[in-house]
Amino acid sequence: MFDNARNDLHTLRDCLRFAVTHFNEAGLFFGHGSDNAWDEAVYLTLHTLHLPLDRLEPFLDARLLPKEKSALLRIYERRVQERIPAAYLTKEAWLGEHRFYVDERVIVPRSFIAELLDEQLSPWIEDPWQVETALDLCTGSGCLAILAALNFPEARVDAIDLSPDALAVAKKNVDDYQLQERVRLIESDGMNALGDERYDLIISNPPYVDAASVAALPPEYLKEPELALGSGEDGLDFTRRILAEAKARLNPGGILVVEIGHNRDVLEAAYPQLPFTWLDTAAGDQYVFMLRQEEL
Repeated sequence: MFDNARNDLHTLRDCLRFAVTHFNEAGLFFGHGSDNAWDEAVYLTLHTLHLPLDRLEPFLDARLLPKEKSALLRIYERRVQERIPAAYLTKEAWLGEHRFYVDERVIVPRSFIAELLDEQLSPWIEDPWQVETALDLCTGSGCLAILAALNFPEARVDAIDLSPDALAVAKKNVDDYQLQERVRLIESDGMNALGDERYDLIISNPPYVDAASVAALPPEYLKEPELALGSGEDGLDFTRRILAEAKARLNPGGILVVEIGHNRDVLEAAYPQLPFTWLDTAAGDQYVFMLRQEEL
């Protein structure tokens, strides 16, 4: 199907139309940077042709070389037939203006905490320069640890993950951002390997998918490490560990920021005594909570 189309496609516009048609026909799931077939086709096309990712003009009606058409058809075919998330095909993911290397060893970055870090957690942190220690729990690709280091200029950041494969990816990103002196990567099950360390800020985008949702995940999500997705029957197993351990790991006045997906109602029912503050993100105030050290 894809090879047969080669002689009928001439311009970038032709290839985009072809990709959108086949992405929709295949019933692809979009949730790793794009939410529709058009945006996914544009991203994969511009990336593959080494064109600016934010600009279709003046390229739309430019005629493509045979090798360019071959490269586009190859990446479209893999997206359709193998159901591989676009980020794994291009080996990159974006959080705002920040690019990170990713591959199948880590979950594709898509945390709402990223936008909160770019706002330096204002107004909850009054002076970003006063944050001296931070912890990113379940760091994966290291993206949130890196954003924490960039937005809190005096902070030393510890980044923890249980997976040595994930930490290898995180190391590449830390090196790319030249933050080796400020971001320390630690292999640990939760906070077990931290000794007596305490922090001004703890952030975490932990596994939070409940068992029923894991069973119903589309093929694209099944390409991600299972360890980074499911967290028990109600999706809160790891969040419970965080809530049990965080108080002893925070400095007085320190704050805990955790993403929990669609589990707000379940979490509040499980911890009616905790005064969660739900932080506003582009998607609403249902997904990320904050607690101060004295509230835990």
